[in-house]
Amino acid sequence: MQSTGAGEPRVPWVDTAKGLCIVFVVMMHATLGVGEAMGGEGFMHTVVAFARPFRMPDFFLVSGLFLSRVIDRDWRTYADRRVAHFAYFYGLWLIIQSALKFGQVSGGSLMGFLEHLALALVEPFGTLWFVYLLAVFSVVTKLLRRIPPLGLLAAAAALQIASVHTGWTLVDEFCARYVYFLAGYLLAPQIFRLAEAAVARPSLTVAALGAWGILNGVLALTPSGVAGFPTLASLPVVSLMLGAAGAIAIVTFAALLSRSPLAAPFRYAGEHSIAIYLAFFLPMAATRAALLKTGVITDIGIASAVVTAVAVVVPLLLERLVRHTPFFFLFRRPAAFHLAPPRAARLQPAE
Repeated sequence: MQSTGAGEPRVPWVDTAKGLCIVFVVMMHATLGVGEAMGGEGFMHTVVAFARPFRMPDFFLVSGLFLSRVIDRDWRTYADRRVAHFAYFYGLWLIIQSALKFGQVSGGSLMGFLEHLALALVEPFGTLWFVYLLAVFSVVTKLLRRIPPLGLLAAAAALQIASVHTGWTLVDEFCARYVYFLAGYLLAPQIFRLAEAAVARPSLTVAALGAWGILNGVLALTPSGVAGFPTLASLPVVSLMLGAAGAIAIVTFAALLSRSPLAAPFRYAGEHSIAIYLAFFLPMAATRAALLKTGVITDIGIASAVVTAVAVVVPLLLERLVRHTPFFFLFRRPAAFHLAPPRAARLQPAE
């Protein structure tokens, strides 16, 4: 295991799982954007639809796995590692992304821009909602840690089943996702044992993954016929069960894959997943615009795959390029923004 500098160990299959999830997240944004721009759908839309039930549940589940290592520490230390950490990157990239979209978010005025930034403190902006929610989940979980785990998990599951839609991203996404983060925290020992068991019995694991893949595919691609719930996978209760099953599937698949050289690119992406999440929007938009302008690729599926690949790779290259330059602060939190002294006087990485 390797230390991340955030007080959490590096576990190969955990990074592999995070890498798989971040690729699916970027793929979703890239594919839907290309499809809208080109006026149609391609084979990548099917992959995106297949991944929808488990894409974010697994990301949040994995994000909660190491919470138990720090949750009982004093508030200053805890807030530094689990709140200020994410708040720093949210605030920094909120300004960067908003500045690049100045005209769209401000109405062309400085006052409008400032109002936009103020609103973004309570209404998470764009793709940055995930980073925002991680900080919120960390605070809420520490505040509620004395509540019996089973009751807390049941309440979180009830919120997910309720399919809350208020129009406020913070509330809606909290209700929809908190149960997975909480499960990662409360069930971490069982999840790690599951990963070990998956590696110990690879044949059984592959068979189980195959059965899950068929079930997930059928439910994710079949219309429900119920207003407000486009597929069977999105129905209340079904959504929760399929999200949990998908998260478990990614955990076991990542555990198997991590023993293969094929895991290396996903593991690296997982180690730097937040760098991808923060910066993928710019290469994604630029590549999509270039493909549309040149017309060099007319197949929507292939164009979506190209945009996805570029949007994943460019942030990784950027993070590596700025790592030892004055621009390191884009992906590493400087010591000045710590609430508690960094371990061994090291800068805290984004991932």
